[in-house]
Amino acid sequence: MLTDHAKLMRFFSDAEEVSGRKKLQKMIYILQKWNFPFEEKYQFHFYGPYSEELSLRVEELCNLGFLAEEKENKSNYVQYHYHITGSGRDFLQQFGMTMPDMTEPIALLQEKSSRFLELVATMLYFDGLSRDDVNEKVHTVKPKQQYTDLELDEAHRLIQAMHPVQ
Repeated sequence: MLTDHAKLMRFFSDAEEVSGRKKLQKMIYILQKWNFPFEEKYQFHFYGPYSEELSLRVEELCNLGFLAEEKENKSNYVQYHYHITGSGRDFLQQFGMTMPDMTEPIALLQEKSSRFLELVATMLYFDGLSRDDVNEKVHTVKPKQQYTDLELDEAHRLIQAMHPVQ
């Protein structure tokens, strides 16, 4: 149990800060699909792949004081920001767990918008399909997003660029 929490703490340590619950969900899912050892189970949800387990673990880590969650009121929604605390760093150091270096993939994902990460995660959810079938599936399950061919191509390039991690 604590191993899964420690893996998330390592993620937050490498990420320094993550802004947005949706972005957090998608980043962990994408890293998991790129064979980083996250164990959370995902289901397809309104915003693409979603893990209740991840939400609960993050809440537990906040309750333990290992993660800080800050709320920012935007015009019509609340943006959540997460970062590791000093207690979280102490826990991580004492846990002594090793994981592959995630700093570059995390930095790459942090540069992207939540909307784009939702696209990438959705495409990876259907990764057993052909490229054309994945594109069709995206348009079927995400019609309101109105992803363009350029966005789909960029997402495919990102997935291909990370293929060596697999």
